[in-house]
Amino acid sequence: MTIKKALITGLTGQDGSYLAELLLAKGYQVFGLVRRSSSSNFDRISHLSGNVRILSGDLLDQCSLMDAIAESQPDEIYNLASQSYIPTSWTQPSLTAEYTAIGVSRLLESIRRCKSDARFYQASSSEVFGQPDESPQTELTAFRPRNPYGVAKAYAHWMTVNYRQQYNLYACCGITYTHESPRRGAEFVFRKITRSAAAIKLGLANELKLGNLDARRDWCYAKDAVYGMWMMLQQEQPDDYIIASGETHSVRELVECAFKCVGLNWQDYVSVDPAFYRPDEPVQLVGCIDKIKTKLHWKPQSSLEQLVEIMVDHDLKELRNGKL
Repeated sequence: MTIKKALITGLTGQDGSYLAELLLAKGYQVFGLVRRSSSSNFDRISHLSGNVRILSGDLLDQCSLMDAIAESQPDEIYNLASQSYIPTSWTQPSLTAEYTAIGVSRLLESIRRCKSDARFYQASSSEVFGQPDESPQTELTAFRPRNPYGVAKAYAHWMTVNYRQQYNLYACCGITYTHESPRRGAEFVFRKITRSAAAIKLGLANELKLGNLDARRDWCYAKDAVYGMWMMLQQEQPDDYIIASGETHSVRELVECAFKCVGLNWQDYVSVDPAFYRPDEPVQLVGCIDKIKTKLHWKPQSSLEQLVEIMVDHDLKELRNGKL
């Protein structure tokens, strides 16, 4: 039996590391694209050393993308690389556009020229909806991005759709909502909360400052999300799907759950800081997952409570081992 080969951009990120694990478990030969001058943290994939072949490449450099595709000859390509931190997209909008938007054009053109039969997954984002005119959002909801990251993701989404239509590429977009895991960066609010609860429990901190506790988000587990990504490329025909939990929870609920995991009353430690405050959205960002449930039989396997427990337990172990 022929071994399938996959090329992952953004290998060292949360999603890339989980996807690599999934593909290796399914018998794939996995290649990861990494910038030669990158200062990326390889901690997330250290346990995969020797099992994933690292290739040098950069979404800013067309030739390096073509070389990586020519060398790996992948059956599947997953583009998970981008500048994904929204505050940074405001301070570095041009760089965000180069990686998150134009970089996808370079990658699509490289696929068209070098391996047009490869199946391509583009990581889209719920940020393309911005301030939507309906809730929950479906695959047909109009895009109204409200930050440079969302604008860049909208460009990448539509370029993928256009390459599918114009060149008959097998190209899919997964519109993922916020997805979390112990490998999530500490700058994101979900991980900030679980890590702070663990630190307070261990006496390493005494307070947690947050913004709007009533803000609501659609959160799911990153391991569930990457399984949906893989399933999208296993279908007879390419299509675009929302990957989400299909429900919202408030930051307050998340805080309550995290502190409950460590046996503490959150109200004794959490305060609201105007510096982190974001007003309520008039229309909630929450994904309708009817299409992916019906067509791919995918749905989240972990509840919010289970995800919080996984992350708090992980943070407790890390902090006990002196990893700050």
